[in-house]
Amino acid sequence: MRSQTEWIESLDPWPSDGFGLDRMLALLAELGNPQLRYPAIHVVGTNGKSTTSRMIEALLAAEGLEVGTYLSPHVRAWSERIRIGGAETDFERAVGAVRGAAEQAGATQFEVLTAAALLAFADAEVNAAVVEAGLGGRHDATNVLNTFTVVLTNVALEHTEVLGPTRDAIAREKLAVIRPRSSVVLGEPEWAPLAEEAGAAEVVLAAAGDNVDLATKAAEAFLGYVVDPAPARAVSLPGRLERRADEIRDGAHTPDAVSYIAPHLPPLGAIAASILSDKDVEGILRLLAELTDTFVATTSSNPRALPAEELARRARPWFDRVETEPDPSAAVARAHELGSPVLVTGSLYLLADLSRQEEESVRCRTLLSG
Repeated sequence: MRSQTEWIESLDPWPSDGFGLDRMLALLAELGNPQLRYPAIHVVGTNGKSTTSRMIEALLAAEGLEVGTYLSPHVRAWSERIRIGGAETDFERAVGAVRGAAEQAGATQFEVLTAAALLAFADAEVNAAVVEAGLGGRHDATNVLNTFTVVLTNVALEHTEVLGPTRDAIAREKLAVIRPRSSVVLGEPEWAPLAEEAGAAEVVLAAAGDNVDLATKAAEAFLGYVVDPAPARAVSLPGRLERRADEIRDGAHTPDAVSYIAPHLPPLGAIAASILSDKDVEGILRLLAELTDTFVATTSSNPRALPAEELARRARPWFDRVETEPDPSAAVARAHELGSPVLVTGSLYLLADLSRQEEESVRCRTLLSG
């Protein structure tokens, strides 16, 4: 039998019959509805969800709670997605615990991962779960929780074919996860009327673009008392303003995300990027061009990624120098030849590909040296 990781990778991440919760609810019922055995903080929004979730995890743990955290996507390994007690859990075991029921239900990749996390949290008897939504909110597989607090980080145009054509429509879809007793923490004050309309028991406003403040207010809303924000400031994630020698990696995949990271960057020598075809490609390129005049187009392994040649064609109106290199590692190497430091961006899938290539290179060197 294939490993659980190999099985997960073989599954379709997108439902062939449209988005909805019927299959997810049936799967969880077969597993004994583990999601109802602990209170949850549900993190929705366009950008910053993983960082905010990890910061909330750190704040709750500092207050003595055993916390389960579910994130997506991953950068280095699938195990990044399911965390218990501040560490990655046994991914193979977590997925194996739901595989039989999931195969019987015909669950998608994301539904399996979500069910695995929710069951693992119940088995570990966590005091709280911090759960990052996948796509949207209303029909997302995570919209099954015993939700005490909802966090909306921000709203930008994304997946408009599923979530709606306007920011208002998208915000409604994301805030549909609110439960009647839920407190709601907003990173953008304009959504307060929608949150109240959706039934929020309390609406709390955080400083715009400040993940630490957002996480702190979420933890305080959940706990009911003031907490020290220091543990949140110590959190760092792979692929989120991840700094290496002469290189910064960030999975910014929307114009808003690029605008957020721009003030945190040094003067750049070059950019290497892959962008998914369903993103605002021109909007991303326009903002990236304000950071440097040199761009290397590549493509990630995600089926929705633009081919490197197409991305290069669309980048040429914005950059003085554009080169094409389909292989991610070679693209980053070429960007370093053209200037430094280098920003590697456009998609977390690109960063995941680079991580896999680097791990494979290490394995090969180890074998040769042995």
